Amino acid sequence: MITPNRIPAHLSPDVGPWPDDLWTKELAAAARDAETLLDAVQLERTDLPYPIDTAAQFQLLAPPSFIARMGRGNTNDPLLKQVLPTLQEQQVSAGFMRDPLAETDPDRGFIKAPSLLQKYQNRALLITTPGCAINCRYCFRREFPYTEHRPKNHQEALTAIAADQSISEIILSGGDPLLLSDSQLPQLLSNIESIPHVQRIRIHSRIPIVLPERLTQTLMDTLTNRRCQIVMVVHSNHPQELNDTTARALNCLKQSGVTLLNQSVLLRDINDDVGTLVQLSEKLFTQGVLPYYLHLTDHVAGTEHFFVADEEAKEIYAQVQHRLPGYLLPKLVRELPGEASKTLLA
Repeated sequence: MITPNRIPAHLSPDVGPWPDDLWTKELAAAARDAETLLDAVQLERTDLPYPIDTAAQFQLLAPPSFIARMGRGNTNDPLLKQVLPTLQEQQVSAGFMRDPLAETDPDRGFIKAPSLLQKYQNRALLITTPGCAINCRYCFRREFPYTEHRPKNHQEALTAIAADQSISEIILSGGDPLLLSDSQLPQLLSNIESIPHVQRIRIHSRIPIVLPERLTQTLMDTLTNRRCQIVMVVHSNHPQELNDTTARALNCLKQSGVTLLNQSVLLRDINDDVGTLVQLSEKLFTQGVLPYYLHLTDHVAGTEHFFVADEEAKEIYAQVQHRLPGYLLPKLVRELPGEASKTLLA
């Protein structure tokens, strides 16, 4: 007898989940220095129009599956530029800071317990892990004080959630929640579900895009038939990131009953053109994902070279709007500290 939602064994091995032990091997094989990455994409340092930063404190990290989607010999590859540290990150720019969203500012009071942030009504965010499967150079939490938010069981955070009956949704973030082990993640989900007023659990993860091998049968079983509705917000910035492996991973999530949304970041010289954004939305939808947010970059120190100004973003977005049906149009937003929600720009 076939267990509900379990992929039948007779199906092709390129359909359905991956073996449980493969994703950790893939993560261990990730490129962690510029030389390894450049060699994989058949480039030399001297080929690059920009100097790389070999001593970046925010370490390079890119898994093999993501590297495989980069164009060989292409210094302007949009995937390569998202992960390769350059000396542009050392530029000191007015208005760009370590914590642009004031998440750790005690005067804002966003931190309700270790690892628990609440910036908006009715929902709270739980920092689950300090690490990701990929280090995006534009990351807004690249200098977040994770050492202060690494409780073993999140008990203080869970107690705070249980005490606030206005909270109906918990957002799992990080780092990346899908880096939790196959014993940690189901335990955390069960602990959250034991709080009656929580109705939804939203998981923000780049892993289905950059490390699709994480979609194992064990993970599928963990996400299936939960009391709370499970929403996963994946993160893809460019249509080149989406291929047969991401389609397979996203289908596993759909098989598990997960609602799939995508958020992107508008990035200078990576996806700041109409055709790329239109193709991204259409390709996401073919893989069962609804475009959700198109974020403008946060003012993070070292990321100004990715920045697209608000007025330029609005012009691009207006053209995208003309070419897409409404249901494929993500909301153009910027996050401002202290606001009641994301700020719509169009």
